[in-house]
Amino acid sequence: MAQDNAPRLTPHLFHPRYWGSWLGLVLLWLLVLLPWRTQMWLGRGLGALARRLLKSRVKIARRNLELALPELSRDEREVLLKENFASVGCAIFEVGMAWFWPDWRMRKLMTIKGEEHVHNAVAQGQGMLLLSCHFLTLELNARCFGLVRPGVGVYRPNTNPVLEYAQYHGRCASNKYLVDRTDVKGMIKALRNGDALWYAPDHDYGNHASVFVPYFAVEKAATITGTATLARVKNSVTLPCYNIRTAKGYELNIGAPLADYPSGDELADATRVNREIEAAVRRAPEQYMWLHRRFKTRPSKEEPGYY
Repeated sequence: MAQDNAPRLTPHLFHPRYWGSWLGLVLLWLLVLLPWRTQMWLGRGLGALARRLLKSRVKIARRNLELALPELSRDEREVLLKENFASVGCAIFEVGMAWFWPDWRMRKLMTIKGEEHVHNAVAQGQGMLLLSCHFLTLELNARCFGLVRPGVGVYRPNTNPVLEYAQYHGRCASNKYLVDRTDVKGMIKALRNGDALWYAPDHDYGNHASVFVPYFAVEKAATITGTATLARVKNSVTLPCYNIRTAKGYELNIGAPLADYPSGDELADATRVNREIEAAVRRAPEQYMWLHRRFKTRPSKEEPGYY
């Protein structure tokens, strides 16, 4: 379903410098042929290994949990940290599942809550801004939603052309096309065309086009204002959308359209987005991407950093 300007398979991609990338993709393709529970078992083991090797990421995740969830005891946060890295390992396999699995196999493991909100928007010819976040299952979020209604994804292109080719076409397995995260006009065009646009504004993108509002227990977290900008596109609705791993597979959650959003108040709108995302994360905090330095940007240079 990809656009004409999607990455193409050219002879350049088979240069020896990219053989390692191809080998990794083939290995991933072979691994996701295994039964799902076997993959999750292997993923948890891989995550345990990553927790021992990736010391800097463990430190970042631990600090994020301290900042975001101070109501938990230290022991509780350590248990959560351990489970989070187990989820990191599982996410490697879930990328392969999202990119390589046929539709029938994906459907066997997915359940959908709130599908009626998509059908209602389609019936009214509305574009859908899918307010999502960086769960470790985010690749499956896009794949599963695409099986309900093929949409458009916002992404960061990979500098490795082989991985860019695999990423783009993998993410378009059940969707239409991708737009660069800097291409605001492309995002607006998708919404105006009545498409569903997957958008995750929960990372720290610096001071540019950001305001400082609460996120979890951090009172001043840099939060981009672009969500409200996109939500103002005429004849579009904003639907919370996220995917979590369960004991039996994956649960795609699609929320009702956000009422009275955007309000026109920059701070209030950014705060509301953060609250929506926080509510989703609290359902499965061990599956959230705590490895990112979410609170690295401070309101002023005089304030000490968190990391």
